[in-house]
Amino acid sequence: MAWLLVVVAGLLETGFAVCLKLSHGFTRLWPTIAFASFALGSFGLLTLALKKLDVGPAYAVWTGIGAAGTAIYGMVFLGDLVSTLKLVSITLVILGVIGLQLSGSAH
Repeated sequence: MAWLLVVVAGLLETGFAVCLKLSHGFTRLWPTIAFASFALGSFGLLTLALKKLDVGPAYAVWTGIGAAGTAIYGMVFLGDLVSTLKLVSITLVILGVIGLQLSGSAH
């Protein structure tokens, strides 16, 4: 259950990163509200998960999901540059997240 919280928290991290961009420096109301909601949810779920998981693997999985998710979202929906190197790098991040999740022990 704790790993599920980390995965959802990582997806929410993607949401807060995207909304941070869309807020244009907190000058747009709704993206700013969405940013705050996603950030609070993400940090809250990560905090709950850390009660049961080692901090290193859990934090790395959380940031990896957020980073990969944000990069993918940017390429699909925001017109970010797509390149072979970027796709290979995202794949490596995802493989690293899987490896860390498999290596992370619960208390």
